[in-house]
Amino acid sequence: MPKLLPALLLVVMSTATVADEKSYDYFSANRQLIRNGVQSLLTCNGLYTSRRNLKQVFQQELAYLGENVLGDASGGPYTVFPREQAVSVGGDAHGPAVISAFRQGIGCVVMAPHLSLSDVDKLPKLELPYPKTDPGTLPWPQGDANADMPIPATLNADALQQASNWTFDRATDEQDTLSLLVIYQGKIIHERYADGIDQSTRTRTWSTAKSIGATLIGMQVDDGKMSLDAPLAIDWLPAVSGGKDPRKAITLRHLLNMSSGLYPVDSFNMEYATGSGLAYWAGASSVDGARNRGLIREPGSYWEYENYDTLLAIKAFKDTLPNEKAYREFPRKRLLDRIGMRNTLLSTDRFGDFILSSQVYTNARDLGRFGLLYLNNGIWNGERLISKEWISFSRAPAPASARRGNDYGAQWWLVPDDRKDEVPAGAYSTAGNRGQYVIVDPEHDLVIVRRGLDYGKQGFNRWDLLREVLKAFPESP
Repeated sequence: MPKLLPALLLVVMSTATVADEKSYDYFSANRQLIRNGVQSLLTCNGLYTSRRNLKQVFQQELAYLGENVLGDASGGPYTVFPREQAVSVGGDAHGPAVISAFRQGIGCVVMAPHLSLSDVDKLPKLELPYPKTDPGTLPWPQGDANADMPIPATLNADALQQASNWTFDRATDEQDTLSLLVIYQGKIIHERYADGIDQSTRTRTWSTAKSIGATLIGMQVDDGKMSLDAPLAIDWLPAVSGGKDPRKAITLRHLLNMSSGLYPVDSFNMEYATGSGLAYWAGASSVDGARNRGLIREPGSYWEYENYDTLLAIKAFKDTLPNEKAYREFPRKRLLDRIGMRNTLLSTDRFGDFILSSQVYTNARDLGRFGLLYLNNGIWNGERLISKEWISFSRAPAPASARRGNDYGAQWWLVPDDRKDEVPAGAYSTAGNRGQYVIVDPEHDLVIVRRGLDYGKQGFNRWDLLREVLKAFPESP
């Protein structure tokens, strides 16, 4: 009988260990660090990128954190540094202090917890002059002059206003609409902003940034600098020796279709504990984490929404450019400046890599311009910026999304099969956390932009918004 005791203890200890693992959060320190980083970065961008005041930041930007917000507008375990345009959150009992600092041409950059204000000047910035012409004097959509037109007599103005009211007057305070833009036949027929927001207010796009990043990638594909179906020349981590790394079968198409087959580190309640959360909010590299994942499925076989898939595609895009300067200036020179998106800042991690899975700050009109580029099949002022083939690829259902209802293309969302009787099947949309949508409806020559600072359960539905706006159209379903 005594000889059985060690085995029995082993079973008991194993059972206890499993129970402890289920009840104890071994990533709690990471979560605390990331919590501080979220508040630091959102506050910094709220103050210095969106140019809002601290009260507005706590009421709206930080509502996203719920009970995890540290302090309030009157004070707390945070410090605002106006001269450095930086914000530090945390420290002592509140976990590591995380600093975020505004950088010219980029927006706020989050720093690793071991860095201090003395390191701010080492962070990346973009010193690229904007075009000299005043956008207020340029006709829409290149500028802001003559942007509006009266609602055509063929549309129902009352129905359009009701759609606007539906967008702003939500049944829950957790759906917080900031702006609504309806562009028809290239002109703005409806534009509305919430209190404290105006035409120039820049807010975070969240994952709407993915569609912007994919556009930049598409330009390189069109130029023959990238290929959709060639294996990616990624230096995977950890490096595999003594055999072929199966990750070398992954292509750009797989990444843009969210079907790389790599381990989904941002899933399973780990989004704010590890993975891209450490790059977004805690100063880790957005590139190294993306490369350090194992293959668990055959590439292209399974759809899994993953920020790191987008960031791997951006890494591959960067590798096609000759140097850091060319990489940093490419978005402005090839896309943003050419279509009048002067209020848009593409942010980077502290190493200078664009976080184009989420970290872009812009306003409603700039996103309207972006939507018009796609509505016009890639042509801007008579010049082709994106091929029709790339737009077709963006709108084609990812093969692995079939089990979900064919609702995802290449970094764009598509009308799911079960909604195609309610809204035009050919419509497509960007989508970002907290309610960031650019809806393109070619059938009705229509672009709709909705910006929000939703929180809690959220739940604002872009296809419901399209349905409501189309009630103003006589031929709507």
